[in-house]
Amino acid sequence: MHRFARVVLGYHGCLEPLATKLLSGKLDVFRWPSSENRWDWLGSGIYFWEHGPSRALRWAEDKARRSGGRPAVVGAVIQLGRCFDLTDVTHTELLGKAYEQVTRFYRARGKRLPCNEGADRDRKKRELDCLMINWCLAIAQVNGVEYQTVRGVFLEGPPVYRGAMIRTESHIQIAVRDPSCILGVFRPTL
Repeated sequence: MHRFARVVLGYHGCLEPLATKLLSGKLDVFRWPSSENRWDWLGSGIYFWEHGPSRALRWAEDKARRSGGRPAVVGAVIQLGRCFDLTDVTHTELLGKAYEQVTRFYRARGKRLPCNEGADRDRKKRELDCLMINWCLAIAQVNGVEYQTVRGVFLEGPPVYRGAMIRTESHIQIAVRDPSCILGVFRPTL
């Protein structure tokens, strides 16, 4: 297994009360709420945009429009630790094998697998991907391998220009499953 010693900067979009609590130390990073939605792109974890403060702010602004409140961004120094990195073929192969297991499991019980769906081509609700990553990491844990972070690249948004393969909102996202990987937090200058 690969153990990433790499340290990256990540940016978490949120609403101001959470940012203030984290940055003031009133909320310890070990109590930072983990996202546990069944549609989370990288499974369970605390979500960050790697080196993407503007993207985190845009997400926070969208959240503020939907739910009210003031958008905020918390920067974090993250050691990837034991990372399930979806840019590494070792991990995508494991995920493919897990898919075969999950398909057999669901079929044997007469159940349908969830789908990745959404109103647009970006398929914002990633229920299948979330299930697969959580399943794969649970199997790894049973076998004595504990992944601390999950990292993936996402091509998102419309093309930057006609015929482009570059998308307007592409990003690298990290889901921190083990808060001890968060070495410190800061308020970024945006």
